[in-house]
Amino acid sequence: MGVGQSKTLEEQIKENKRNINKAIRELDRERKKLERQEKKIEKDIKKAAKENQMEAVKIMAKDYIRTKNYKNKFYKMRTQLQGVALRIQTMKSTQAMTTAMKGATRAMIRMNQKMNLPQMQHIMRKFAMETERMDMTQEMMGDTIDDVMESASDEEEEEKVVDQVLTELGIDTMEDVPDVPMGGTATAAAAGTQARVAAPIGAAASGGGGGGGGGGAGGPPPAAPPAGGAGGADLSDLEARLNNLRK
Repeated sequence: MGVGQSKTLEEQIKENKRNINKAIRELDRERKKLERQEKKIEKDIKKAAKENQMEAVKIMAKDYIRTKNYKNKFYKMRTQLQGVALRIQTMKSTQAMTTAMKGATRAMIRMNQKMNLPQMQHIMRKFAMETERMDMTQEMMGDTIDDVMESASDEEEEEKVVDQVLTELGIDTMEDVPDVPMGGTATAAAAGTQARVAAPIGAAASGGGGGGGGGGAGGPPPAAPPAGGAGGADLSDLEARLNNLRK
């Protein structure tokens, strides 16, 4: 360090801390000497008391009390120096924190000077608009693709499902359906029923002119069976299921 050059605050703090630690070590050495001297005086007092030298005992007792008091003073001085060292360390930590805060403040000032709040607001509004537009575009594209894929592939899937259902019905239910043509089934059944009903009626009318008693014995004609029977019900159920699949 050159002549006339002032020390920095950090250098001053380090130097003071070294001086305080040195003073504490010297105090510890002096205190240990006093402790040894105190023990020696205590032994001399006991020896003089055994020899019945009361004047010497009184003089050495004063020296013992004085040594003990100085030892206690050294304890107090050491504690005070330790407190000063802690204060210096606190000052050093505070100075380091102040320096860091000063640097951070300068950086924040430069950043705030470079930031343009209206421009940032404009950028954020534009970003929000573009994001919303992109979402709308993606949604429209997704709907279009779904429509195209449905018109191209869904029909094929429907046909496959219909064929599968027809195959299963052909195996499971078509065995119970009678071999009747699909077209005009109800008409043929109704015509057969009318023919069976008309024949007994004609016979009863022709026989009624010959004898009145014989007409009553003929009785009413038999009831016609329902049109189509069990086969017609199965076919109607099959047609309803196929219509539901085509919807």
